[in-house]
Amino acid sequence: LFMGPAGVGKSTLAAQYVTAATDVPAAVYLFDERRETFIERCDALGMDMRTRIADGRIFLDQVEPGDLSPGEFAHRVRTRVDEDGCRIILVDSLNGYLNAIPTGHLPLVRMYELVAYLNDHDVATLLISAQHGMMGTHMISPIDVSYLADSVVLLRFFEAEGMVRKAISVVKKRTGTHETTIREFAIGPSRVRVGEPLSQFHGVMTGVPRYRGTSGPLLEDDPPAPR
Repeated sequence: LFMGPAGVGKSTLAAQYVTAATDVPAAVYLFDERRETFIERCDALGMDMRTRIADGRIFLDQVEPGDLSPGEFAHRVRTRVDEDGCRIILVDSLNGYLNAIPTGHLPLVRMYELVAYLNDHDVATLLISAQHGMMGTHMISPIDVSYLADSVVLLRFFEAEGMVRKAISVVKKRTGTHETTIREFAIGPSRVRVGEPLSQFHGVMTGVPRYRGTSGPLLEDDPPAPR
């Protein structure tokens, strides 16, 4: 589960996971973004999304509001797994899924059932959940779905040196240990980057941390992409 405010890079990070697995088919379901916009952004970051879709390594579906019931969506996903051999499923996002599915059909219960099915079939499921707000300690999730996930990756905006920056951390992992540091996260113009632990900051999750060192730990800006 990737959680964070709008625009922090959840979809881009999840797409990086999808394209990194070159040996297994994957399926992506878009509820919030247009198909072409998603492809162009991924290609600009070197993920070669359009080629992977053309080769049949990635199946990309744009789901329109009101098109599917929870059962129909689950059937579509299961077909990709059973017939096309997909072993990675990305749902972008759960907020869009809930808005697109009629509320009378218990969509979260159906999503829990779908995730359990995918887990039983050794499928890696990537879910995205947008939080309300941009910065601060009062970031609210419109839906509590952390219990669905074995791992939770949290992304945040924070301010430093008069600039809005991004931070990434792993806050949950059911099996085994995980890194507990908070690192800076940057996108573009041609790649995704993760920096050193922000050990000289205190209060990154609040959005306005106290800085107790030099600017060394911060990522430098990428040079402009060649024209």
